[in-house]
Amino acid sequence: MKVLVTGGVRSGKSRHAEALLAGRADVAYVAPGPTAEEDRDPDWAARIAAHRARRPPGWRTHETRDVAGVLRAARGPVLVDCLGTWLTGVIDGRGLWDAPGERAAEAVHALVDEVAEAVRAATDVVLVTNEVGLGVVPSHRSGRLFRDLLGTVNQRVADACDEVHLVIAGRVLVL
Repeated sequence: MKVLVTGGVRSGKSRHAEALLAGRADVAYVAPGPTAEEDRDPDWAARIAAHRARRPPGWRTHETRDVAGVLRAARGPVLVDCLGTWLTGVIDGRGLWDAPGERAAEAVHALVDEVAEAVRAATDVVLVTNEVGLGVVPSHRSGRLFRDLLGTVNQRVADACDEVHLVIAGRVLVL
């Protein structure tokens, strides 16, 4: 099973992704946002704590931006939550917010291709992402950069998956 779960903010997509792997005790949960070693904001730490509290105790949390590495090393199912957060970290970490769009795209596309190949090689993987086509994205340069790059991330990862699930208001549509 390779599933990309997408939807808007607070749509229920993370809960749906977790439900897809319910009953599995060997899940590697990837939180690709700021890691514990980095200077992360309290909201992110609270989000990680809330997700940990509702997941089964056997699920292992990996706080890393190396999504492809976790996918390649996993011996069981993997849940990645969320690719939008991963992308933000990639853009931040490489100083791409102010880079020309082409340079940013080249840097991100290489990493996206690596993630997509790792998804193709995986057995069970569920990835969560934000659907930028459904949300309000600021019209300034960095908003457009994020929207365009996340759209590419979503398309390339969807191509590596068996199914795409769109979640709106907690309702799921399998595409």
